[in-house]
Amino acid sequence: MSRLARSGASQIPASGRWVIAASFVVAFLLTAMPLPAWALTWRPEWVALVLMYWCMALPDRVGVGIAWLLGLLLDVQQGTVLGQHALGLALVAYVTLQSHQRVRVFPLKQQALVVCAYLLLFEFVTLWTRGMMGTPPHHWSFWMPAFTSMVLWPWLFIILRDLRRTHHVT
Repeated sequence: MSRLARSGASQIPASGRWVIAASFVVAFLLTAMPLPAWALTWRPEWVALVLMYWCMALPDRVGVGIAWLLGLLLDVQQGTVLGQHALGLALVAYVTLQSHQRVRVFPLKQQALVVCAYLLLFEFVTLWTRGMMGTPPHHWSFWMPAFTSMVLWPWLFIILRDLRRTHHVT
């Protein structure tokens, strides 16, 4: 019998430590997945959605620093200006961490509206950065990922919550 088991402390399964990282890997894969040309403007912001979930569920483990690193990885993956997504994701993580205690008790429909608002903020930062670089979008569909992400939020929330509970991630 191990020392931890004898002392009565609960053990976290080894798989629980990797659930957060695996969820971000899946989000990056979904972001890189090829889509038809008509669907590109509707692609959800997978990394931002997963980041917001973990910031709400485990604010002491996932925060602004993780968001910044994920944003840099997303910048490299997308081939955008280094720091564009990092700034947006860090801001989204900060706002989510500031309101996580209120938002996580909302019904899923209200959470989806809050998620949409936070993603509109993320899209605005991206728009601002692109405008500073001289490449602003020329169409209103630039804002559509926030709305498709809002529609997907309840399902993503339920899937990640069940994974967190199954693997005892705390």
